[in-house]
Amino acid sequence: MILVRSVRPTDLDSLLELARKAGPGMTTLKADRATLAERLARVAGTLAGETPLARQGYLFVMEDTDSGTVVGTAGIETAVGLDQPFYSYRQGLMVHASRELGVWKRMPTLYLSHDLTGYSELCTLFLDADYRRDGNGPLLSRARFLFIAEFPERFAERICAEMRGHFDEDNRSPFWEALGKHFFAMEFEQADMLVSLGKKAFLAELMPRHPVYVAFLPEAAQRCIGLTHRDTVPARRLLETEGLRFENHIDIFEAGPILECHTADLRTCRDSALHVVTIREHPVSEEADAGACGATSGPTLVSNRKLHDFRVALIERAPRCDGIPLTPAEAAALQVEAGDTVRTMALRSKARGEREPRNTEETRTGS
Repeated sequence: MILVRSVRPTDLDSLLELARKAGPGMTTLKADRATLAERLARVAGTLAGETPLARQGYLFVMEDTDSGTVVGTAGIETAVGLDQPFYSYRQGLMVHASRELGVWKRMPTLYLSHDLTGYSELCTLFLDADYRRDGNGPLLSRARFLFIAEFPERFAERICAEMRGHFDEDNRSPFWEALGKHFFAMEFEQADMLVSLGKKAFLAELMPRHPVYVAFLPEAAQRCIGLTHRDTVPARRLLETEGLRFENHIDIFEAGPILECHTADLRTCRDSALHVVTIREHPVSEEADAGACGATSGPTLVSNRKLHDFRVALIERAPRCDGIPLTPAEAAALQVEAGDTVRTMALRSKARGEREPRNTEETRTGS
């Protein structure tokens, strides 16, 4: 069975292996044991109420319970930019006009911004390539939204997700080569690693002080602005079905888009529901479920309501009037019993014609 659960200290080695598979561009999933161990300690402190708001965060892992293998991870930062600046570029326009010459020009510009300070952030989404199938990607990503829906008081009014930007065939960022490299005088990987280690002072010291005129950049770099990495397109589509949208903020390193929305407007926060657990050795068929109380048929995300051992599974049936039927194995995996309440969310919304991606990869977390 595939399960998403809260991370444990014993998951360190598994996270390290996932980080090695993730490659460049994931600031919060670097293959550094000390950094990952500190992340796990920070999550534990958050759950225990011992971590200040500026450092609070949550991390979840996807586990194949048949083998005990951790095959994916996804995280949430509670409030970014409170202890160290959270930089982004905001796209804008500068108008140059001469009435005498009859010249009027709109010039796209990039402004260094702290606009996202205090936002909650979706981050660290990565799924092993061998498991990008059977709805595992949407399960891994959407498990976080069920957690937010269950504990909304723990998150900010607005939420964002920074998507990995475009890299060329040589695995280089044209945007970085055209802009950042000239100011930071280092390779992308080195700057990215410094940010992942929390060493962000150099950003404020070396970033350009004035708006950047987009027209001054090479065409290849201009085309990168707001462009999502090809491997991250499915993740972006999934987040957009949740209600996040691109609102003209981009990453300062490789110009990937930052999606954002009001947390309360997330589809899962609006549409998820509570149901009582019923235990059945052989739950009724999907067709019978679909006819019960007008419920929609199809796969359903089900989560327990435990802060310290949050768990989410994908089951192949919808809730009924008398509750959500689970097999004994499903109930045991979710650590719930008959009569407990769980939170449910349909994987797809047929009324809106949404199509879930089968695969999802990483989102990149911010600078």
